[in-house]
Amino acid sequence: MDTQSLRAFLTVAEHSSFSLAAEALELTQPAVSKRIANLETQTGTRLFDRIGRRVTLTEAGRTLLPKAREVLVLVDDTQRALANLNRDVRGSLTLGTSHHVGLHRLPPVLKGYTRDYPDVRLDMRFLDSEQAYQAVLDGALELAVVTLAPQPDPALTVVPVWVDHLRFVCAREHPLAGAEALALEDLTHHEAVMPGHMTFTRGIVTERFAQAGLEINVGLSTNYLETLKMMASIGLGWSVLPETLIDGELCVLPVGHTPIRRPLGYLYHRSRTLSNAARAMIERLEVVRRSNVATQGREN
Repeated sequence: MDTQSLRAFLTVAEHSSFSLAAEALELTQPAVSKRIANLETQTGTRLFDRIGRRVTLTEAGRTLLPKAREVLVLVDDTQRALANLNRDVRGSLTLGTSHHVGLHRLPPVLKGYTRDYPDVRLDMRFLDSEQAYQAVLDGALELAVVTLAPQPDPALTVVPVWVDHLRFVCAREHPLAGAEALALEDLTHHEAVMPGHMTFTRGIVTERFAQAGLEINVGLSTNYLETLKMMASIGLGWSVLPETLIDGELCVLPVGHTPIRRPLGYLYHRSRTLSNAARAMIERLEVVRRSNVATQGREN
């Protein structure tokens, strides 16, 4: 099996479409179809069912999928190990990040990185943190900079760089605005706008309420914090946001509780050989991490 056919197979499986796979691979659709046909000939079995515009994996395709990922991760790993021998920082770095981290934490790091390493092609993908975790585990991402999971997978190296302090907020016209003191229970009597129920941030907040025997009354949810800010600011419900997003449009609620924090940082697969480009990015992130640790030490 050639690696080009395996990459075509994985891309079609990911997009459930030959045409979208062709766009992603920058090939023509007939070229992708030919690679899949060659792979089906080599395996002696049909890998996709094509019913109208719908493309789905057959049982054989589902069996091949994890093996194809393993093969391509091994090939890429070997290529990186050989490329690293010359110690040049060049090539491609596939980096995943969440929208919030990518917009509010990474820009200074990326600015210096792209200036100092112009020969690196940065393949930057904006994903939910949970999707980025899985992409690193699957080998689709070399490095991710995201919200960190409360219980990270042991196959990953996970390093906190920043800490977001989460605050309860609402619109200035909201019934809770102007209160001198509130308890967590007071919030449960009003609808909240919250991150999606599968997100790490939602889990951190709901766990705090669960510890007090309480349940959040969620009216609306979205995975994008900037959208949450907008919904809270127009009075659709109270919310929880990082201090970095809070401005004059929002009222910070004086809720009596221990601080809620969420760690942000980078992660990569322990079994993966990192490229020189990834190592250089990690060095930049480590500079920020050490600076944050020193600042926190002075404040304490």
